[in-house]
Amino acid sequence: MSLRHAVLGLLADHPASGYDLMRMFETSLANAWSATQSQVYGELAKLTKEGLLEAASEGPRGRKEYAITDDGRTELHQWLTETKPRHRMRSDALLRVFFLDQLTPLEAVTYLHGEAERAARQHGAFKELEQEIEWDEGSLSLNGRLALEYGMRLSAMREEWARWAAEEYAKRPHGTAVAAADATAGEEVS
Repeated sequence: MSLRHAVLGLLADHPASGYDLMRMFETSLANAWSATQSQVYGELAKLTKEGLLEAASEGPRGRKEYAITDDGRTELHQWLTETKPRHRMRSDALLRVFFLDQLTPLEAVTYLHGEAERAARQHGAFKELEQEIEWDEGSLSLNGRLALEYGMRLSAMREEWARWAAEEYAKRPHGTAVAAADATAGEEVS
């Protein structure tokens, strides 16, 4: 996904200002695609220059509302239907797993239990978010619920995987350090 398509998608239903878009990024898209204020405003300028957006209205203090153009809708539709999503995963946490042997067994098992706890906290945060959002019948609300469900399931799976991985790692023949690591990590998580 690119920022340009996120902006086009957010403007597909109704015009919005840069400020409104930032609020949508922070509340709706933050877990799927993050963006800074300068990135969003920069993208609005580029998309307007390319004719994919237009300034629909200008309010007090120069506040502009942007609307998607027909060319913008065509670009968004093409991206949704013709462009294959890239499923490249870059995970700092998973990269560390490849090098666990550089740690002591205690450190490795503790790291994996820590990953389980981080995933559990993220899952809890998603559950809280689900309760806090005022869901309506709009398409962005439905799509937001679908994305939130993805996040909840992914975080639950990451927690389950990390607990399993800690158990698997602790079974490795590292000598007496494994038993100590397993006992200590189990105490920290409980």
